[in-house]
Amino acid sequence: MRTIIKLGILLLLWSVPLAAQETKTSFSLDEAVAYALEHNYQSINASRDMVDAQKQKWETIATGLPQISGAVNYQNQLKQPVAQFPSILVPEEFLPPGVVQGPDVFIPIVFGPPQQMTATGTLRQQLFDGSYIVGVQATKAFLSYSKNNKEKTDLEVRQAVVEAYGNVLLAEESVSILEKNKATLEKNLFETKKVYENGLGDEESVDQLQITLSSIDNQLKNARRLEKITLQMLNLMMGISLENPTELTENLDKLTQRKIDYGFLDSELIMENNVDYKLVNNLNEQRYFELKLAKSRALPTLNAFINYGGLSFADQFTFFDEGQDWFGFSTFGVDLNIPIFSSLGRSASTQRAKIAYEKAKTQLTEAEEQIRLQHENAKSDYILSIEEYQTSKDNLALAERIENKNQVKYSEGLATSFELRQAQTQLYSTQQEYLQSMVDVINKKTALEIILNK
Repeated sequence: MRTIIKLGILLLLWSVPLAAQETKTSFSLDEAVAYALEHNYQSINASRDMVDAQKQKWETIATGLPQISGAVNYQNQLKQPVAQFPSILVPEEFLPPGVVQGPDVFIPIVFGPPQQMTATGTLRQQLFDGSYIVGVQATKAFLSYSKNNKEKTDLEVRQAVVEAYGNVLLAEESVSILEKNKATLEKNLFETKKVYENGLGDEESVDQLQITLSSIDNQLKNARRLEKITLQMLNLMMGISLENPTELTENLDKLTQRKIDYGFLDSELIMENNVDYKLVNNLNEQRYFELKLAKSRALPTLNAFINYGGLSFADQFTFFDEGQDWFGFSTFGVDLNIPIFSSLGRSASTQRAKIAYEKAKTQLTEAEEQIRLQHENAKSDYILSIEEYQTSKDNLALAERIENKNQVKYSEGLATSFELRQAQTQLYSTQQEYLQSMVDVINKKTALEIILNK
């Protein structure tokens, strides 16, 4: 039995690290976005804000529903107050010793025992309140705002993940290209040194290649650091530990080809689908309800209540003893509050709310125009990114051909090391432009998708 228990404990301990390793490590772009929408820190809090808005809606509704409260009051008169009364016919047993009743005699009397307790339960119900009706209507608008804010957060998370994913692919491709460039340069430098050592070359050629190799080596080291940093940034956007060994299954070139879609440029901008328009429209609704609320303050309010309680007296604290006497009481009432004159304060408040509402409508019109302009800019940027990608791809092929020709010429002694270095530098610059153009296509397509909310 002890052996079985020990084996069970060992299996339990082994299961802990295994459970910790269940975090997904391999992602396509769509999988990364889907994972981030569920685990990103901002997205999680936006979901909590939606739940909070639902609770706030019910909190507002509940103020107009029956409210029950209870109260207990206990008093112990350590020194009881004394009242003096003219002499009246009082039973002799209530008179202080030696006091004789007479027409001019004032007798001090203590009323009641020193301790008393009251327990009361009250039911209140709001019958009419204009501000309550407006408040309930406004909660629907607030709930709509929370949903739209969650949608905007998700879109921002999606855009951030796409950009971070593209940056990781860019860094990986940069490392791969720089490693190839470095290997080629090392081969050139080795051959040039051998030629120089045999007296068939000049020292300047060796120095030129050494300068280029040092520059490429520094760029490679930086690219490797960026590869780690960009991967950590992607993990952060996805809500994963920075040290998680995330792997990307996408290829930068193939992903770029998928993002090139001229037909997407014909997509119609539906203003009501744009999340920024939705949020500005929510502000417009909020100002409208604030105006209604200001107007409702001129209406009367009507509330009703009923209570029931018990009152008990004692010389000692015996209120919970069996046989203790409790005297019941109950009250029903109605409260009517009618606003009559506020020295034009309510009127000023209503006018201010109306001004705010008019400003919100103007902001809504402005937002529509801004979104249309953003749409046109996003389309233009997307077209430009595709054109630059195609141009940089063609330029890369030309730069590679030029560099290859100079490699042949240099090896045959028909080109100088300076000419070879110029061709190599041009190639390296074109390579980075080509990589960046692919990332731009991905990012510009995403920016256009977000404006269209597709």
